[in-house]
Amino acid sequence: MFGFIKKALKRTVENIEESVEKKKKYATPEEIEELLIEADVEYDIVEKIVESLPSKVNRLQLKNDLLYLFKPAPAKQIDAKPFVELILGVNGAGKTTTIAKLAYLYKKEGKSVILGAADTFRAAAIEQLSRWAQRLDVPIVATKQGHDPSAVAYDTIKKAIAKDIDHVLIDTAGRLHTQSNLAEELKKIVRVCDKAMKGAPHRKLLILDGTQGNSAISQAEAFNDMVGVDGIIVTKLDGTAKGGALISISNKLQLPILYVGVGEGVEDLVPFDPNEYVDTILDAIFE
Repeated sequence: MFGFIKKALKRTVENIEESVEKKKKYATPEEIEELLIEADVEYDIVEKIVESLPSKVNRLQLKNDLLYLFKPAPAKQIDAKPFVELILGVNGAGKTTTIAKLAYLYKKEGKSVILGAADTFRAAAIEQLSRWAQRLDVPIVATKQGHDPSAVAYDTIKKAIAKDIDHVLIDTAGRLHTQSNLAEELKKIVRVCDKAMKGAPHRKLLILDGTQGNSAISQAEAFNDMVGVDGIIVTKLDGTAKGGALISISNKLQLPILYVGVGEGVEDLVPFDPNEYVDTILDAIFE
């Protein structure tokens, strides 16, 4: 895994390096402030970091401060079979592809997977997920556009129980422009999942587009308000210079970033490691 996050943050690092004339042994709080804002860390959080810094900052001091911002967000641990995950996010964030990447990851671990195409609002979403299911050789529960997404979620979980499947991945709609409709739909899916299997969904994962930087925070807050989010996956990290936004996203929402998408391939989803992430940012600043 090591090196994947470094590769994904390439554009962010290049952006910082362009602003740093020469790598430093020590940096001033003013220099740190400028560089973190350049990487798209939210201004309030930059202020919070800079306030506590001495007049000369070394790498270790800044590393500890940055890592601390990821600390209040432990990942939710649940032992259940099937383990049901509801996948949330706006259209275009890379939701369907991320579901395929998760399915691939679980299969690689020797686990069985079933997909549920509960984004019945868009025919394209059902078709895309069905193609991935075929390509990955995993079963899928799908219906026609316009059908009840809750029924798809229910049937997927029941089929997983009957077939003794390990992981259930359920896609959902992401049309935030009709937010109240979407909120009711998602709440209903959550209630119906619990009817199909007590305690399901065990994890609600939000997919955020890394190229949006800090503007993804308001999206995340909207989904969190609707149904509560347990963890985040950031996609398209390799295509942005706004990689610093991950600090803001995790800290502001008090949620763990579980995985990052680092490319187009089905294997390009890696567990997020705050240590490697912070080290990569600091490599651009310090000797």
